Amino acid sequence: MAKIEQKKVIVDEIKEKLSRASSVVMVDARGLTVEQDTALRKSLREAGVDYKVYKNTMVRFAIKDTHFEGLEPYLEGPSTFAFSYEDATVGAGILSKAAKDLKVIEFKAGVVEGVTYDAEGMKAIAEIPSREVLLSRLLGSFKSPMSSFARVIKQIAEKDGEAAAE
Repeated sequence: MAKIEQKKVIVDEIKEKLSRASSVVMVDARGLTVEQDTALRKSLREAGVDYKVYKNTMVRFAIKDTHFEGLEPYLEGPSTFAFSYEDATVGAGILSKAAKDLKVIEFKAGVVEGVTYDAEGMKAIAEIPSREVLLSRLLGSFKSPMSSFARVIKQIAEKDGEAAAE
């Protein structure tokens, strides 16, 4: 296979991931040990996030004319990419936790639902709770007033029942 054909396969792979991704996080992960990298990859994979190192030139070709084109200025030096498909913040959250624990991972940039963010923006997005956590908080806030209302109605019904019995 000619070199150009090999490169086209890689560019097509990146394009396919981008077409499905709700977010892409770009980090510099130099300095990770093999054990640290393996554990990080495992936690990302379990969360449904693809995590892979690509050459910047291949990514440049893949992002051209897409809403991920904002990453182009950040494509310098070693770059590792985390593609999140379902929950846009899950990849950033896992990488942020790993960055705090390991001290060698640095955010470079990212695109979340079509908007490009720099390293600081991605750190802020990483602090957003996952979709499941937000939904459970929302449901909890609905449940509390309803259960209070149900208790009041039950007490009124019991009081009315006692009054009727007298």
